[in-house]
Amino acid sequence: MVKVDMPLDLPTILSAHERIQPYIHRTLVLTSSRLDEASEASLFFKCENFQKIGAFKARGATNAVFSLDDSTARRGVATHSSGNHGAAVARAAKLRGIPAHIVMPSNSAKVKIRAVESYGARIVFCEPTEEARETACADVIAKTGATLIHSFENPDVMAGQGTAVVELLEDVPDLDLVMCPIGGGGLLAGTAVAAKSMRPNIRVIAAEPENADDAAQSFRAGRVICTEKKFTIADGLRTNVGEPNFAIIKRYVDDIVTVSEKAIVSAMRTIWETMKIIVEPSAAVCRDSGTQDRCRWRARRRYSHRRKCRSRRVAVESVAPIGDPTVIAAQSGINDAGYRVFFENQGTGSLAKIETCVHTREFNRYENVKLNSRFILPTVRDRCFTRSGSRQNFGRNWSSCRYVAS
Repeated sequence: MVKVDMPLDLPTILSAHERIQPYIHRTLVLTSSRLDEASEASLFFKCENFQKIGAFKARGATNAVFSLDDSTARRGVATHSSGNHGAAVARAAKLRGIPAHIVMPSNSAKVKIRAVESYGARIVFCEPTEEARETACADVIAKTGATLIHSFENPDVMAGQGTAVVELLEDVPDLDLVMCPIGGGGLLAGTAVAAKSMRPNIRVIAAEPENADDAAQSFRAGRVICTEKKFTIADGLRTNVGEPNFAIIKRYVDDIVTVSEKAIVSAMRTIWETMKIIVEPSAAVCRDSGTQDRCRWRARRRYSHRRKCRSRRVAVESVAPIGDPTVIAAQSGINDAGYRVFFENQGTGSLAKIETCVHTREFNRYENVKLNSRFILPTVRDRCFTRSGSRQNFGRNWSSCRYVAS
């Protein structure tokens, strides 16, 4: 556990916002009349999937790295991460011109590894366990003198994450409710402090998968409860909530609700079909709960509290884009839509990985088709995915797998 020796308050978050503004995007807020009608609320989506590195993690990591004094910064920074936080720290270190050491599990997605490498960070691989990650990171810090930038227990990271809701409330000041996914609690802690400080009457609700519900259990019990995680497609939220984060959550958050795997998949597809953007499952947990009698919410990632929120102006924050094309079909419920999905051929083993996803998700059959350098776009009902998000970036190195619904 990382000790928090700095208060997390609105002035700290506003200072963080000023510090990181030159290095991040002020992401847009999207609306959808179709989703408004379906939810009987006005929904506002803070699209952090359009942020630098594709995730809100750029905010916290940038603030933490640029908060270091010069002598400390020269020794470099270190963290352990299998995903976006590692890339965010690597990018921030490159911007400041200091070394970055990123400990990554040996089974990390190739696209995540490439992202970290692209920023010039040194990668240290370890066994895919939390204990191995922490041990390897501690060893790196002991040898290099680098400063640990924890992904959610670092107070500067929390402050940086809170800047997203500052922008949101500046753009849409009369919100009734903000919803936020929770894993370790870095985004939620920053969001809750900023939102409650700027709008004392606003409600802050967190959401997490039913299969990784340690935060909800902890919230009910009033103490941190670490649980053994089951499989969840929202793998970015499998982390147990941090102790310092939970202390903030108890004070500022109104409720934590859980979401089924089926609802997460449905949310991803709704976002994709309605909003025309792709988000990862961890960002979709706030789309629809249906598990709380007192809470009914519909949207991509936030919900409408029908009993206490009369005007029902609801904020929704995006988390991150899909990183691995192979996982898109398996995670977004395409088996019951009959879509054609294009996967990047990443070399040896990629087809086996696709087949594993197919069988795991119980698709009833698939067709593997090798593409030439030229091809005709599929029908309107079909959807194409590429790593760049473009329909035009296909070539000889792509394979097409079509999943046909029962």
